[in-house]
Amino acid sequence: MATHTEQLTTEAAPTVRLRGLTRSFDGRTVLDHVDLDLPAGQLTALLGHSGSGKSTLLRAIAGLDHEVVGSGGLSAPDRVSVVFQDSRLLPWRRVLDNVLLGADGKEAAERGRAALAEVGLAGRERAWPNELSGGEAQRAALARSLVREPELLLADEPFGALDALTRIRMHGLLRELWERHRPSVLLVTHDVDEAIVLADRVLVLDQGRIGLDLAIDRPHPRSYRDPLLGEYRERLLAALGVTEDHTEDHTDDKNDKDQEVHQ
Repeated sequence: MATHTEQLTTEAAPTVRLRGLTRSFDGRTVLDHVDLDLPAGQLTALLGHSGSGKSTLLRAIAGLDHEVVGSGGLSAPDRVSVVFQDSRLLPWRRVLDNVLLGADGKEAAERGRAALAEVGLAGRERAWPNELSGGEAQRAALARSLVREPELLLADEPFGALDALTRIRMHGLLRELWERHRPSVLLVTHDVDEAIVLADRVLVLDQGRIGLDLAIDRPHPRSYRDPLLGEYRERLLAALGVTEDHTEDHTDDKNDKDQEVHQ
Protein backbone atom coordinates (compact mmCIF):
# COMPACT_ATOMS: atom_id res chain seq x y z
CA MET A 1 0.00 0.00 0.00
CA ALA A 2 2.86 2.38 0.82
CA THR A 3 4.35 1.86 -2.62
CA HIS A 4 1.01 2.58 -4.30
CA THR A 5 0.63 5.84 -2.37
CA GLU A 6 4.13 6.92 -3.35
CA GLN A 7 3.36 6.32 -7.04
CA LEU A 8 0.26 8.47 -6.81
CA THR A 9 2.06 11.36 -5.15
CA THR A 10 4.97 11.37 -7.60
CA GLU A 11 2.81 11.28 -10.73
CA ALA A 12 3.48 14.31 -12.92
CA ALA A 13 0.94 17.09 -12.60
CA PRO A 14 -1.03 17.95 -15.75
CA THR A 15 0.16 20.89 -17.82
CA VAL A 16 -3.39 22.27 -17.88
CA ARG A 17 -6.13 21.67 -15.34
CA LEU A 18 -9.67 23.02 -15.65
CA ARG A 19 -12.31 22.62 -12.97
CA GLY A 20 -15.83 23.90 -13.49
CA LEU A 21 -14.72 26.35 -16.17
CA THR A 22 -17.63 28.50 -17.33
CA ARG A 23 -17.70 31.27 -19.92
CA SER A 24 -20.67 33.35 -21.10
CA PHE A 25 -21.32 35.92 -23.84
CA ASP A 26 -24.36 38.21 -23.76
CA GLY A 27 -26.08 35.92 -21.29
CA ARG A 28 -25.43 32.76 -23.36
CA THR A 29 -23.33 30.06 -21.71
CA VAL A 30 -20.61 28.90 -24.12
CA LEU A 31 -18.56 26.76 -21.71
CA ASP A 32 -20.58 24.99 -19.03
CA HIS A 33 -18.55 23.77 -16.04
CA VAL A 34 -15.80 22.12 -18.09
CA ASP A 35 -13.46 19.74 -16.25
CA LEU A 36 -10.31 18.82 -18.17
CA ASP A 37 -6.71 17.76 -17.59
CA LEU A 38 -4.07 17.95 -20.33
CA PRO A 39 -1.09 15.76 -19.35
CA ALA A 40 2.45 16.93 -19.96
CA GLY A 41 3.69 16.10 -23.45
CA GLN A 42 0.35 14.96 -24.87
CA LEU A 43 -0.96 16.00 -28.30
CA THR A 44 -4.72 16.51 -27.92
CA ALA A 45 -7.20 17.57 -30.60
CA LEU A 46 -10.45 19.41 -29.88
CA LEU A 47 -13.41 19.00 -32.24
CA GLY A 48 -16.83 20.64 -32.24
CA HIS A 49 -19.40 22.39 -34.36
CA SER A 50 -18.95 26.06 -35.25
CA GLY A 51 -19.92 28.09 -32.21
CA SER A 52 -19.44 25.16 -29.83
CA GLY A 53 -16.86 27.05 -27.79
CA LYS A 54 -13.63 25.51 -29.11
CA SER A 55 -11.86 28.83 -29.62
CA THR A 56 -13.36 30.18 -26.40
CA LEU A 57 -11.79 27.28 -24.50
CA LEU A 58 -8.44 27.82 -26.18
CA ARG A 59 -8.49 31.55 -25.47
CA ALA A 60 -9.37 30.90 -21.83
CA ILE A 61 -6.40 28.56 -21.43
CA ALA A 62 -4.16 31.11 -23.18
CA GLY A 63 -5.34 33.86 -20.83
CA LEU A 64 -6.75 35.94 -23.69
CA ASP A 65 -10.34 36.29 -22.48
CA HIS A 66 -10.05 38.89 -19.73
CA GLU A 67 -13.21 40.71 -20.83
CA VAL A 68 -15.37 37.56 -20.85
CA VAL A 69 -17.74 36.74 -18.00
CA GLY A 70 -16.65 33.47 -16.42
CA SER A 71 -15.81 31.38 -13.39
CA GLY A 72 -14.10 28.16 -12.39
CA GLY A 73 -10.56 27.00 -11.79
CA LEU A 74 -7.87 27.16 -14.45
CA SER A 75 -4.21 26.23 -14.12
CA ALA A 76 -1.82 26.63 -17.06
CA PRO A 77 1.96 27.06 -17.42
CA ASP A 78 3.70 30.40 -17.88
CA ARG A 79 5.37 29.41 -21.16
CA VAL A 80 2.46 29.21 -23.60
CA SER A 81 2.57 29.78 -27.37
CA VAL A 82 -0.47 30.23 -29.62
CA VAL A 83 -0.70 29.59 -33.36
CA PHE A 84 -3.78 30.87 -35.19
CA GLN A 85 -5.37 30.10 -38.57
CA ASP A 86 -3.67 33.16 -40.05
CA SER A 87 0.04 33.52 -39.43
CA ARG A 88 -0.29 37.02 -37.93
CA LEU A 89 3.11 38.03 -39.27
CA LEU A 90 3.70 41.77 -39.17
CA PRO A 91 4.10 42.91 -42.79
CA TRP A 92 6.64 45.62 -41.92
CA ARG A 93 9.02 43.16 -40.21
CA ARG A 94 11.22 40.59 -41.92
CA VAL A 95 10.65 36.91 -41.21
CA LEU A 96 13.36 36.55 -38.56
CA ASP A 97 12.20 39.73 -36.81
CA ASN A 98 8.66 38.32 -36.72
CA VAL A 99 9.91 35.07 -35.24
CA LEU A 100 11.82 36.97 -32.54
CA LEU A 101 8.88 39.13 -31.41
CA GLY A 102 8.83 39.04 -27.62
CA ALA A 103 11.97 36.89 -27.40
CA ASP A 104 14.65 38.25 -25.10
CA GLY A 105 18.28 37.45 -24.46
CA LYS A 106 21.53 37.40 -26.38
CA GLU A 107 20.81 33.97 -27.85
CA ALA A 108 17.39 34.91 -29.22
CA ALA A 109 18.59 35.48 -32.79
CA GLU A 110 20.42 32.16 -32.78
CA ARG A 111 17.30 30.38 -31.49
CA GLY A 112 15.22 32.14 -34.14
CA ARG A 113 17.46 30.98 -36.97
CA ALA A 114 17.48 27.45 -35.57
CA ALA A 115 13.68 27.45 -35.35
CA LEU A 116 13.36 28.64 -38.96
CA ALA A 117 15.72 25.87 -40.04
CA GLU A 118 13.59 23.33 -38.16
CA VAL A 119 10.48 24.31 -40.11
CA GLY A 120 12.29 24.35 -43.46
CA LEU A 121 12.79 28.11 -43.81
CA ALA A 122 16.58 28.34 -43.53
CA GLY A 123 17.74 31.15 -45.80
CA ARG A 124 14.43 33.03 -45.61
CA GLU A 125 15.32 35.06 -42.53
CA ARG A 126 15.47 38.36 -44.46
CA ALA A 127 12.36 37.73 -46.55
CA TRP A 128 9.26 39.89 -46.13
CA PRO A 129 5.99 38.17 -45.12
CA ASN A 130 4.37 39.01 -48.49
CA GLU A 131 7.09 36.96 -50.18
CA LEU A 132 5.98 33.78 -48.40
CA SER A 133 3.34 31.29 -49.52
CA GLY A 134 0.51 30.44 -47.13
CA GLY A 135 2.29 27.29 -46.01
CA GLU A 136 5.57 29.14 -45.50
CA ALA A 137 3.83 31.80 -43.44
CA GLN A 138 2.38 29.13 -41.14
CA ARG A 139 5.83 27.55 -40.89
CA ALA A 140 7.15 30.93 -39.74
CA ALA A 141 4.33 31.11 -37.18
CA LEU A 142 5.34 27.68 -35.87
CA ALA A 143 8.97 28.82 -35.69
CA ARG A 144 7.87 31.85 -33.66
CA SER A 145 6.13 29.52 -31.21
CA LEU A 146 9.24 27.31 -30.89
CA VAL A 147 11.53 30.22 -29.99
CA ARG A 148 9.64 30.58 -26.72
CA GLU A 149 10.31 26.91 -25.83
CA PRO A 150 6.70 26.51 -24.70
CA GLU A 151 5.44 23.98 -22.21
CA LEU A 152 2.05 24.34 -23.91
CA LEU A 153 1.31 24.97 -27.59
CA LEU A 154 -2.24 26.07 -28.44
CA ALA A 155 -3.15 25.79 -32.13
CA ASP A 156 -6.46 27.29 -33.30
CA GLU A 157 -7.21 25.66 -36.69
CA PRO A 158 -3.68 26.51 -37.89
CA PHE A 159 -4.04 24.66 -41.21
CA GLY A 160 -7.66 25.50 -42.03
CA ALA A 161 -6.81 28.07 -44.73
CA LEU A 162 -4.26 25.88 -46.55
CA ASP A 163 -4.82 23.73 -49.62
CA ALA A 164 -5.09 19.95 -49.13
CA LEU A 165 -1.53 19.00 -50.10
CA THR A 166 0.07 21.80 -48.07
CA ARG A 167 -2.11 20.84 -45.12
CA ILE A 168 -0.86 17.24 -45.25
CA ARG A 169 2.76 18.43 -45.28
CA MET A 170 2.06 20.69 -42.31
CA HIS A 171 0.51 17.76 -40.44
CA GLY A 172 3.78 15.88 -40.78
CA LEU A 173 5.78 18.93 -39.70
CA LEU A 174 3.67 19.54 -36.59
CA ARG A 175 3.98 15.93 -35.52
CA GLU A 176 7.74 16.01 -36.13
CA LEU A 177 8.16 19.19 -34.08
CA TRP A 178 6.08 17.71 -31.28
CA GLU A 179 8.26 14.58 -31.25
CA ARG A 180 11.39 16.73 -30.89
CA HIS A 181 10.20 19.22 -28.30
CA ARG A 182 7.37 17.40 -26.51
CA PRO A 183 5.23 20.31 -25.37
CA SER A 184 1.63 19.67 -24.46
CA VAL A 185 -0.42 20.54 -27.55
CA LEU A 186 -4.10 21.45 -27.83
CA LEU A 187 -5.09 21.49 -31.50
CA VAL A 188 -8.48 23.04 -32.26
CA THR A 189 -9.81 21.74 -35.57
CA HIS A 190 -13.03 21.09 -37.48
CA ASP A 191 -11.38 18.28 -39.48
CA VAL A 192 -12.03 14.81 -38.02
CA ASP A 193 -9.35 13.21 -40.20
CA GLU A 194 -6.78 15.79 -39.12
CA ALA A 195 -7.58 15.02 -35.49
CA ILE A 196 -7.25 11.24 -35.72
CA VAL A 197 -4.07 11.30 -37.82
CA LEU A 198 -2.25 13.79 -35.58
CA ALA A 199 -3.54 13.40 -32.04
CA ASP A 200 -3.22 10.75 -29.38
CA ARG A 201 -6.43 11.95 -27.77
CA VAL A 202 -9.48 13.65 -29.30
CA LEU A 203 -12.08 15.65 -27.39
CA VAL A 204 -15.51 16.60 -28.73
CA LEU A 205 -17.03 19.78 -27.31
CA ASP A 206 -20.82 19.60 -27.28
CA GLN A 207 -23.16 22.22 -25.81
CA GLY A 208 -20.38 23.70 -23.73
CA ARG A 209 -19.14 20.43 -22.26
CA ILE A 210 -16.75 17.62 -23.19
CA GLY A 211 -19.12 15.16 -24.87
CA LEU A 212 -16.48 12.59 -25.83
CA ASP A 213 -12.92 11.95 -24.69
CA LEU A 214 -11.39 9.40 -27.08
CA ALA A 215 -7.86 7.94 -26.99
CA ILE A 216 -6.48 7.15 -30.47
CA ASP A 217 -4.50 3.98 -29.82
CA ARG A 218 -2.65 3.62 -33.12
CA PRO A 219 1.10 3.94 -33.78
CA HIS A 220 2.70 6.74 -35.78
CA PRO A 221 3.17 7.40 -38.63
CA ARG A 222 -0.52 6.92 -39.42
CA SER A 223 -2.14 6.35 -42.78
CA TYR A 224 -5.58 7.55 -43.83
CA ARG A 225 -6.00 4.08 -45.33
CA ASP A 226 -5.77 2.39 -41.92
CA PRO A 227 -9.21 0.71 -41.47
CA LEU A 228 -8.97 1.07 -37.69
CA LEU A 229 -8.78 4.85 -38.07
CA GLY A 230 -12.12 4.54 -39.86
CA GLU A 231 -13.62 3.14 -36.67
CA TYR A 232 -12.40 6.15 -34.69
CA ARG A 233 -13.74 8.43 -37.41
CA GLU A 234 -17.22 6.90 -37.14
CA ARG A 235 -17.26 7.36 -33.37
CA LEU A 236 -16.21 11.00 -33.64
CA LEU A 237 -18.70 11.76 -36.40
CA ALA A 238 -21.45 10.16 -34.31
CA ALA A 239 -20.47 12.33 -31.34
CA LEU A 240 -20.73 15.35 -33.66
CA GLY A 241 -24.18 14.21 -34.79
CA VAL A 242 -23.02 13.34 -38.31
CA THR A 243 -23.48 9.99 -40.06
CA GLU A 244 -21.49 8.69 -43.02
CA ASP A 245 -24.62 9.02 -45.20
CA HIS A 246 -24.62 12.77 -44.60
CA THR A 247 -20.95 13.46 -45.20
CA GLU A 248 -19.98 15.07 -48.49
CA ASP A 249 -18.02 13.14 -51.09
CA HIS A 250 -14.49 14.53 -51.01
CA THR A 251 -13.00 11.89 -53.29
CA ASP A 252 -10.26 14.09 -54.71
CA ASP A 253 -9.30 15.32 -51.27
CA LYS A 254 -9.21 11.76 -49.95
CA ASN A 255 -6.95 10.72 -52.81
CA ASP A 256 -4.60 13.51 -51.78
CA LYS A 257 -4.73 12.19 -48.23
CA ASP A 258 -3.95 8.59 -49.20
CA GLN A 259 -0.42 8.78 -47.92
CA GLU A 260 1.22 8.38 -44.55
CA VAL A 261 1.72 11.34 -42.27
CA HIS A 262 5.30 10.95 -41.08
CA GLN A 263 6.72 12.06 -37.80
